[in-house]
Amino acid sequence: MMSNAGCWKRRLAVLTIATSLLSACVTVSSDTGTATVCPPVVGYNREFQARAAEELGLLPDGSATAELLSDYGVMRDQAQACNRA
Repeated sequence: MMSNAGCWKRRLAVLTIATSLLSACVTVSSDTGTATVCPPVVGYNREFQARAAEELGLLPDGSATAELLSDYGVMRDQAQACNRA
């Protein structure tokens, strides 16, 4: 009598791989008990913002510091949106 154990092992392996690949596509956590922690957003008064704008205007075109500040602005906007949610 021939054993079909090898056939079942192959099917189990294929099922396991398929399940693993499909679960990698999940973009939402199934754990609904976790809380989202938003980073704090530091507030700057108008005088400080004006001074920073003046200093930024003194930088040469293509300044790395200006690019960093632009990225920082995007992160601030994201943190503010997170805090509003």
